[in-house]
Amino acid sequence: MIISGKDLSARLKAEMATRVAAYEKKYGRAPQLTVVLVGEDPGSVSYVTGKAKACEAVGIRNTTIRRPESISEEELLSIIGELNADDAVDGILVQLPLPRHIDENKVIAAIRKEKDVDGFHPLNVAALWMKQPCSLPCTPKGIIKLLKAAGVEIAGKRAVVVGRSNIVGLPVGKLLMDENATVTVAHSRTKDLAAVTRGAEILVVAIGRPKFVTADMVTNGTVVIDVGVNRNPETGKLCGDVDYAAVEPKASVITPVPGGVGPMTITCLMENTIECYLRTMEAR
Repeated sequence: MIISGKDLSARLKAEMATRVAAYEKKYGRAPQLTVVLVGEDPGSVSYVTGKAKACEAVGIRNTTIRRPESISEEELLSIIGELNADDAVDGILVQLPLPRHIDENKVIAAIRKEKDVDGFHPLNVAALWMKQPCSLPCTPKGIIKLLKAAGVEIAGKRAVVVGRSNIVGLPVGKLLMDENATVTVAHSRTKDLAAVTRGAEILVVAIGRPKFVTADMVTNGTVVIDVGVNRNPETGKLCGDVDYAAVEPKASVITPVPGGVGPMTITCLMENTIECYLRTMEAR
């Protein structure tokens, strides 16, 4: 089975649009997401454009604040402070990566926990690991939704996550554990990585290297989730961290690139924005 994140995303956004229309009538305004984009990195511009389109489809108000790459850290923190204080803004997202002269950790920590739709704030990370209510990181949250939509039973399965980033690897490992999988987090320095990945019943690959996982690293019947988005050095086309053509015949379930995990990341951002909005509205 090839899991289409694009199709699942479309269904979920349609459901959210219905809910948002009802919330707008009930509370007098729609949810508001404000994105801060620093510089003109092509990848970042593309992501922000995709987020704006998703907001439009769901009925979320979207504002993008664009600033040049030369912006000072102090000025960026000042913008975040203003957004934190604005009761009409439910979610704040600062598009990463930021220019080298700006401390990303300081910027992430400056966003109010209650408005952190990325789930990157230290208090949201702590809440995730302590099983407390929080904004979940969008990509890991989307991966769990994809697995469940495909009817994959997670409980009791051996799951291997290749990659240990704060954005994907570590949090998806935690969410899989919360679903009662037995999780191994592997990485580029894991000894005999192929032996580890061959032991996986669910394999999540988020290592950032094109076609890194080859057919000999996967056992027949494995569920394969490919998080990577890379340029194939030979063709220049988008490809994942998994050698799709070689691995697909062996997998019971697999996500394509593009059209797999990517659309679900943006969909979960919409869901996080709605959740932040509802917490604010219901507390009033």
